[in-house]
This record gives sequence, structure tokens and C-alpha cells, in this order.
Amino acid sequence: MKQLERLRLPIFAIAALALASVLGEGQLPVFILLGLAAMVTVGVSLLMGYAGQVSLGQAAFYAVGGYTAGLLAVHGQPAVLGLLAAPVVAAAFAVVIGVPLLRLRGHHLAFATLATQLILLSLAGELKAVGGSIGLQGIPRFGIGSFELGGDRGYAYLTWAALAAVMLVAHNVIESRPGRGLRALATSEIAAESAGVAVGRYKLVVFALSAAFAGLAGGIYAFYVGYIAPGSFPILLSIEYVVMAVVGGLGTIWGALAGAVAVTLLVQVLNNVGTLEGMPSYAPSVLSYAVYALLLITAVLFLPGGIVPAVRDRLTRSRRPTSSPS
Repeated sequence: MKQLERLRLPIFAIAALALASVLGEGQLPVFILLGLAAMVTVGVSLLMGYAGQVSLGQAAFYAVGGYTAGLLAVHGQPAVLGLLAAPVVAAAFAVVIGVPLLRLRGHHLAFATLATQLILLSLAGELKAVGGSIGLQGIPRFGIGSFELGGDRGYAYLTWAALAAVMLVAHNVIESRPGRGLRALATSEIAAESAGVAVGRYKLVVFALSAAFAGLAGGIYAFYVGYIAPGSFPILLSIEYVVMAVVGGLGTIWGALAGAVAVTLLVQVLNNVGTLEGMPSYAPSVLSYAVYALLLITAVLFLPGGIVPAVRDRLTRSRRPTSSPS
């Protein structure tokens, strides 16, 4: 069983890359955006599931990564440097704001992170150095040296390879010695502190790690789209990541992926319904908000632990030998 668990991630990476090679051109954009959403959601799941911190501004780090990669590339720096800098700058930004913000708890922290995103987007809309309200245009395609990703299929490979790397990092963090401290922190913050866990430092590290994951996704998004603006990172995007994490299962790496798949595909279906002939122009937005609310209510009522923990519990119960009556 342990050997099978070690093979799950390599098998997933191979399967994802194989799927990217056979999907049609019309399906690849959704596949890419799904992978980017899962990348951010892994960080949200760790942040909420282990550090117990609710962030309603995770798209702010997504934006920091996107603008970092885009600005470096536009100013002539190698695309690889921009992509590598995206998670580093996002994590550094998280550390700077996390020192004061993580003193808050509960809904106070949630609103503070939401305010951070609003402030960041307002500044981006005013600063001409980052394109202002018009946005940052002319971001070149991602490439290494003379090699350049030409189409959606190349970006699908890049996105899902990056997602596999993010999941590997998250898995190693959880299974490491600090990961045991994180698990103690998830159980009880007071008990963890009394056991010698540096609660404040661990919270900050997880906050920065989740920001780095979002920054990496933002960097890939900037190269893929070739244009970013404040409107590319709405508040609804942060709420979407929280819904994905809760629906899939907080504190589980595979739950983040399951939640991202479930929410992304459902929203895509509803968007298609909303654009049918005879539907009002605001139908896609209304349906998107509605599906987030319905998914959260359904998860809280019927799957309080999320999809992956529920499936895991069901499989565990089915494997237990039934005792025969005496």
C-alpha cells in the first residue's frame, strides 16, 4: 500500500501529460485553466487545512506572479527568469503582508486578505509602469533560448508538469518533520504551541508557500494569455479557490485537484448554458455565483470533509472485514 501511495503522483503526472497530448484544440484552454486553478487551490487547501487561516485574497498572489513574469519578459528578460521569479516575488510579498495580517484570526483575517487584493488591484490600475487600467500588453510567449511554446498543447504540458511539481513539494512538506508540526497546528493551535511548535512562524511559512504556488500559476497564465490587467484577477477568483478547496477537502493535496476539477467543469457547463440563445447577457455571471453557493451548501451538508476524505472513508469502510454472527 505504501509503495502504491508513492507511485500515485508519478502515475498522475504521466496520465495528465498523456491527456494533454490527446485533447482537442477546443478542450485545451479549459484543461490549462483547470491546472492553474488546481495549482492555486493546493496552496489554499494547505493554508486552510493546516494553518487554519482563511484567505479571501489568494488571487492577489496570482496577480503578483502574473505581473512579475510579464514585466520581466516585456522588459527583455528571459522568460525562464520571469517564471522563476514569479513564485519568489509572490512569496516575498506574502511574508511582508503576512507579518501583520496573520496576527488576525477568523473573519478578520479573511476580510484583511480581501482588502489586500482590492488595494493591490487599485494600485495596478493606477500605476502606468504596470500598464494601468489598460493592462500589460505584449507579453511574449514562454520559451527557453530559441525554443518557444507555440500553442495551447505546449502550455498544457507546462501547466500540468508545474502542477505535478507543486503537488510533490506540498506532499514532501506535509510528510517532513515540519509537516508534523503543521498537522499538530491543524488539530489545535493551543496544543501545538504548548508542544513547542512555533505557531506564528509555521503560519507565515504556509502563507508564503501558498502564495508561491499562486505566483507560479500567475506567471504561467501571463505567458499563456499574453496580456494581463486588473480585471484579470477579480474577487470572484479568490472565492472560487476557496470553494474548490472546501469541496475537494481541506488539508488534502488530492482534494485540491478534485475540487478544482469539479468546480471548473461545472462552471464551464453552466457558462455554456448561460450563452444559449434566449438567455440574458448576465446569465453566465449569475449562474457562476449560484454554483459556488450551491456547492458550498452541498459540501457542508452532505460532504463536510470534502470529496476526497468522503471517498477515502467509504473505501476504508468497504475494506473492513464484516464480523460473522456467533
